[in-house]
Amino acid sequence: MTVRRDFIKIPLALAAAATLGMAALPSFAQQQALTLLNVSYDPTRELYAEFNQAFAKYWKAKTGQDVTIKQSHGGSGKQARSVIDGLDADVVTLGLAGDIDALVTNGGWVARDWQKRLPHNSAPYTSTIVLVVRQGNPKGIKDWDDLVKPGVSVITPNPKTSGGARWNYLAAWEFAKRKIGGDARAKEFVGKLYANVPVLDTGARGSSITFAQRNQGDVFISWENEAYLLEKEFGSKVDVVYPSISILAEPPVAVVDRNVDRKGTRAAAEEYLKFLYTEDGQDIAGKNFYRPAVSQKAQAKYAKQFPKLNLFTIEQGFGGWSKADKEHFADGGSFDQIYTRK
Repeated sequence: MTVRRDFIKIPLALAAAATLGMAALPSFAQQQALTLLNVSYDPTRELYAEFNQAFAKYWKAKTGQDVTIKQSHGGSGKQARSVIDGLDADVVTLGLAGDIDALVTNGGWVARDWQKRLPHNSAPYTSTIVLVVRQGNPKGIKDWDDLVKPGVSVITPNPKTSGGARWNYLAAWEFAKRKIGGDARAKEFVGKLYANVPVLDTGARGSSITFAQRNQGDVFISWENEAYLLEKEFGSKVDVVYPSISILAEPPVAVVDRNVDRKGTRAAAEEYLKFLYTEDGQDIAGKNFYRPAVSQKAQAKYAKQFPKLNLFTIEQGFGGWSKADKEHFADGGSFDQIYTRK
């Protein structure tokens, strides 16, 4: 805090000069400790634990202000609903664009142009969906069609609450549509897959625990980064299998406009998300097994850990998230039809 001493005794000209000089210094408000809340999806815990420390150091050096970033994690759709219901998020870093769009249409928490505010459609890193199996792959899982075989137990979270689960579902659907032909056959295929799912956790991390710690299931449909974290933690107990085709997952980020304007945290919240696109931010993403979206340096550094894959986008396969949500995940959509028949 700037302390003003004997101001009345200072000549008028000097007082004016001092006032101009003080304009370049951080204000009293800026000097107060700041807290931001990042509402995120399940598998980003490790990523943001490291990223938050780096950002706090950066912000302190830039402004002189201490900042603490609190985290909330859960299934992406469930997290979006929590913000709509009043969870006081400054930023959201969710699993899919449709969940942030829900914050636009349900209360105007986020501005409609949110994807245009940051590079790469506000997705600073990407990922994909892979298959995690037990050591030695005893069930011989090689591709999506192995997941519908009798006797294969599949672990995947609930698409009603988890963004990762929606990526999983759509990746399997598109595989079947291309290999077998047509949406009707794809629906039948995905129905068989979910008939092999013994439990639907609310989020990807819950399914990860079900598979790796509770030893349920033969195969876990997983975010790529989560698969590598399991491999890192459990070593040779699990193997990662890349299917013949998968989906390009683009987890997006956004400032929660209604909250930051009310709390006066917009400047810090915007800078927090911009920092994801810096070389430091992109390197942290790669270190935590996300694919850096914009930094060529980080992409080159981590290229060996990310195999080149046959990936399709949500637009190519399903015409975008709005259409996919309506057809597959809305009440009465294809998932409800498939799962209620089980």
